[in-house]
Amino acid sequence: MKKSLSLLALSFVLGAVHLSAHAGCDEQAAEKKLAGAAKTSFLKKCNADAGAANGCDAKAAEKKLAGAAKNSFLKKCNADAAGGAAPAAAEAKPDPAVACEAKAAEKKLAGAAKNSFVKKCAADAAKG
Repeated sequence: MKKSLSLLALSFVLGAVHLSAHAGCDEQAAEKKLAGAAKTSFLKKCNADAGAANGCDAKAAEKKLAGAAKNSFLKKCNADAAGGAAPAAAEAKPDPAVACEAKAAEKKLAGAAKNSFVKKCAADAAKG
């Protein structure tokens, strides 16, 4: 029991450290005075590191997400973990790519056929 409590406390502390690191990626980029492609690259790596730390990557792997569905899930998961809840309008309107990925999975599409289907499906959903 003592061991599990200490592991829980350790994971809480590490989680808090990584969450603050994730929330601070923009601040770190500003401190380093990064701009353009350098800033984009830094933020991508920083947020990915934070995502791995907060378990979002593992959750996406458990759900067997890929492509746009994975990207959308990771974006929301990382935002939730950082304490930045998505705006109400974004929550009310589901990401069409996620729905399209699910439809492609139902049809058991893979490779180029899946990519083509998801791209067309998302474009159609965006139109109307």
